[in-house]
Amino acid sequence: MSPFSDEHGRELRGLFFETAQELLQSLNDQAMKLEQQPGDGETIRNIRRVVHTLKGDAAAVGFRELSELAHELEDALALEGAEAHKSLAEIVFSAADTLSEMLDAYRKDSEMPSTRPLRKMVRELGQAPKLKPARSRKKKQPAPTASPWAEYENVAAQDAAARGKYVYHIRAIVDPGCAMPIAARQMVLGAMAEVGEVLATRPEPGSTAGARELHALVASDKTSDQIGQRCQIPTAISQVNLETVATPSARPEKTTSPAVPPPAENPVSSAQELPLAAQDGPPPSMPEHDTGAKVTPVPAESTLRVDAERIDNVLNLVGELIIGKSMLQQALTEFTARSPKDPMRARFGDAMAFQSRVLNDLQRAVMKVRMVPVEQLFRRFPRIARDVAKMCGKEVEVVLRGQDTDLDKSLLDTIAEPLTHLVRNAVGHGIESPEARMRSGKPARGTICLDAYHQANQVIVEISDDGEGIDSQKIKARALERGLLSPEAAARVSESDLLELIFRPGFSTAEEITELAGRGVGLDVVQSVLNRLKGTIEVETHAGRGTRFRLRLPLTLAIIKALLFRVRRRLYAIPLNTVAEIARAWESDLHKVDNREVLQLRNHVLPVIRLGERSHEQAEQKDGKVFVLVLAMGERRYGLLVDSLDGEEELVIKPLNDRTVETDLVSGASILGDGRVVLILNLTAVVDRFARWRPDVGRTTAFAFGLSHSGGTLPSRGTEAHP
Repeated sequence: MSPFSDEHGRELRGLFFETAQELLQSLNDQAMKLEQQPGDGETIRNIRRVVHTLKGDAAAVGFRELSELAHELEDALALEGAEAHKSLAEIVFSAADTLSEMLDAYRKDSEMPSTRPLRKMVRELGQAPKLKPARSRKKKQPAPTASPWAEYENVAAQDAAARGKYVYHIRAIVDPGCAMPIAARQMVLGAMAEVGEVLATRPEPGSTAGARELHALVASDKTSDQIGQRCQIPTAISQVNLETVATPSARPEKTTSPAVPPPAENPVSSAQELPLAAQDGPPPSMPEHDTGAKVTPVPAESTLRVDAERIDNVLNLVGELIIGKSMLQQALTEFTARSPKDPMRARFGDAMAFQSRVLNDLQRAVMKVRMVPVEQLFRRFPRIARDVAKMCGKEVEVVLRGQDTDLDKSLLDTIAEPLTHLVRNAVGHGIESPEARMRSGKPARGTICLDAYHQANQVIVEISDDGEGIDSQKIKARALERGLLSPEAAARVSESDLLELIFRPGFSTAEEITELAGRGVGLDVVQSVLNRLKGTIEVETHAGRGTRFRLRLPLTLAIIKALLFRVRRRLYAIPLNTVAEIARAWESDLHKVDNREVLQLRNHVLPVIRLGERSHEQAEQKDGKVFVLVLAMGERRYGLLVDSLDGEEELVIKPLNDRTVETDLVSGASILGDGRVVLILNLTAVVDRFARWRPDVGRTTAFAFGLSHSGGTLPSRGTEAHP
């Protein structure tokens, strides 16, 4: 046995886990189509192809239980009349869930889930009185003209030819010295999938019969020469033969790639084996040696699968280079100050400018590699909404927009849970029952829309529904009941402040506890995740017309443009994109309203946040000037008082653990060019602390954060000041 068999097996299993997840998502998508269009033959053929591929891949890596279950499902789906079964979509949904659980068990090496419910559904499908084996399997064709492909595979080949693809019959022979023939077959199948669409294989990947020979039906726009070269795998595949069984004009041609060995004796198939329409006519010449061919294939080697951790390592090195650039810039500034007329100063400046341009291009290139389309996340929500709607007895349609919007991979993974909570809430709380919607003059089926788009250097993700909206009076009543508001405060609280209460832990307006609502768990998770990501969430609601949640997320969490400032001689930074403007104000311009400091700025009253306690000198000095950073937090504006500004800087965020800084008001730190460490404030947490106030008892928890205490020690969570 080859000494690399274990390592190769791990590589194959890793590849299987990646592709299997995509196949299961495709299975869910096809099941959704089948539920909307029952009995659609093309959708059922697509489902069979997905299950067939999953079965073969699982068998190739030794996952016998999953392969056998997929084989049973494929046989049931191939029965004549299966497409008319009323519960077919439900069976496919159940299969997707069960196969996903088995996949997780294989990945975690844990106990297998029970497959009895699914096997029972599959058996009931196979025993339905109107179903019988497909006629194509009963017929015994003569050996010279027998087709090795099933009826639905022949139809798939016809469709591929109609779409302008060449259809090839590929015969691959496993190298006699290969110790893992099943893995070798899987490798050549993977190579075929890279250059075209694998429509069928014989023998099936899960079978041990003919393990050293593989026949495949492949649709591709590549030439036989290119496909043959791609399928030649040293030490795994010793011989590859190709026959063109259909061309884009649906006329057959038999050819053997000159780049591969000639066909073996007694070929298994011929052009007549595939019953495609319009196979008469003279065979056209293949464009293998035609320099004017219309198709310009892209080499498969141009696409690589790279582990995300490797990209993170490269990005971390880019961050270190940015710190080095800041150090060189600081040194150049000091050199210019000491020797302003030195002729080397201009040369150093040109070199620094060139390095800065290259480094910026490198940073953008690495960040682009980390970007993935948000479609990868959006695709799972139609199934989630469908399951919740079925549980609630509602009808819901999910509309996806902006699927091509790119988002950092780490952000995409992190917001999956918050978006799931929002979609479930939209179905469970927002969308009304079909009867209630029809009484209101709405269509019985509700609509949930997910949209994503770029805005400046942020990504906006919106989840909206056309339901009944959020009842602010019900929120107020529940807040009074729980003691979150006093009667005096409730009389003057604004609707926007009431809507923010829904993000409080444990807050819920549901009358009874169900599987979907009542425990107050969900929206508080959304808020906490967005705080961690330095993002914001806004809520818009209209009675009877629906609700919209708008999530604002940074493009990346690694490198930011920041504004540096000082408070009580200590240096801090905030993301530059959150600063709407910078103003100057006198201390005498600040006034107190309900124990809060406010500033009138161009006919607008701006709530003011003061970092640290107000000193006696500041209280007595009315003619002193301060800088006011106007922060744009969603639709709201706040003023942040600072003593002085230190300019703009590109900062590489370094995370801090709880042992270093015991507060949620700091999201990270960075190193400047001169070696100083600057703390980066978490503005979402700062504003959230500022917003937690109790006017009925006359105290605030917002102003004195103690960020400028001597020695730089930051207070623990929950520090409060009493005026």
